[in-house]
Amino acid sequence: MKKDSANKLTLIGSVSLGTGVMIGAGIFALMGQVAELAGSLFPIAFLVGGIVSGLSVYSYVKFSNAYPSSGGVAKFLRKAYGPGTVTGTFSLLMYVSMVIAESLVARTFGSYTLRLFNVGNDSVLVPVLGVVLIAAAFIINVAGNKIIGATATITAVAKILGIATLAIAGLAISGFPSFGNLGRVDSSDWSMVGGFIAALALSILAYKGFTTITNQGGDIVNPNKNVGRSIIYSVLICMVLYVALALSVSANLSIPDIIKAKNYALAEAAQPVFGSLGLWFTVILAIIATVSGLIASVFSASRLLAMLSNMKQLPELRFKFSNPALLFTVSLAIVLTILFDLTRIAAIGAIFYIVMDMAVHWGLYRFLRKDISFNPVVPILALLFDTVILIAFIVLKFKSDPLVLIVSFTGILMVILAERLFMKTHTGSDGKMDMEMDMKP
Repeated sequence: MKKDSANKLTLIGSVSLGTGVMIGAGIFALMGQVAELAGSLFPIAFLVGGIVSGLSVYSYVKFSNAYPSSGGVAKFLRKAYGPGTVTGTFSLLMYVSMVIAESLVARTFGSYTLRLFNVGNDSVLVPVLGVVLIAAAFIINVAGNKIIGATATITAVAKILGIATLAIAGLAISGFPSFGNLGRVDSSDWSMVGGFIAALALSILAYKGFTTITNQGGDIVNPNKNVGRSIIYSVLICMVLYVALALSVSANLSIPDIIKAKNYALAEAAQPVFGSLGLWFTVILAIIATVSGLIASVFSASRLLAMLSNMKQLPELRFKFSNPALLFTVSLAIVLTILFDLTRIAAIGAIFYIVMDMAVHWGLYRFLRKDISFNPVVPILALLFDTVILIAFIVLKFKSDPLVLIVSFTGILMVILAERLFMKTHTGSDGKMDMEMDMKP
């Protein structure tokens, strides 16, 4: 990763790191799940998901340009809503969505690794391998972040080149799927219009890694401009790769085959292109993506939790262990990995993330119009798309898997109640909150 003489990230280094985080394990697990909901239109779902994410990017870029900070989303929310229950609640939703993403990564690691041994996705070994990976990430984070920094660029380049190879080779050998067929749907597909909109919730989840770039404000050259540029470039790169990869998968597998192998669809799609070597190539690429992605995510999530505690949005973390935020983060990730399968983990993560994303757009539009120069139409459009997509996703899950909604809404309610109760302990008789510990810019 390139750095200048002041040991700061350059724009290229930031894009490399951000793109590497975004092209994590999510795309390996989400390709089949999006196809299951969107049918033959799933490549278009990734394109539309990228466009919707692009609208969301606008708010984050405006925040990053105005308030570059290592605090990232937590700092943005505090600037918009002030210290208190609202900021704490949505910051915690961001934290929980990050931990959910870790369990998604861990499960994906188990699913793809076991394909080498022809073990089914319903095997108990899937969560076992996931827990092993989380434990390994914990040990590496305890050892220090030098390993994380030293390998970030290498793994990012490997993931980008690997995904690009799968996409280009698949399209070169099988050709592009007919765009006419992608745009022409039969009556059964029209009944899946709601499913297509709901699928956007999962395709957006594949782009959510851009939010980690907002934490680079204290580590990048010219942060007022480069954080925003890095977010934009990273999303554009990922959009091109995701759409190309989706077209490649569509050209090599039928929709029923993609759905059948939804948790390891890329491995199945690579075999018609590369033969038996395709399985090995894809699994190795998935292992690189999951291992590197989980290590980085555990570091970022535990750092966010510790920061929220330092901001007095959470109780002070005091344990005998030197890094209690790290211990709590991996413990929660392990529990989620054991309890839920990939489909449910992705669904819960999408709900938590979109709710938090809506809070960012509303905070910018409603409270910071005098402080930040922006076009108010864009965050309103982003908020509208988020609302429509979330409603469609909730309706679909209510019909197909209500447990996802029970867990999601219970989790959100618990976060709100816990945060409110804690905030009361910081409110004096005069109504003022004792929140003097602020984040470093």
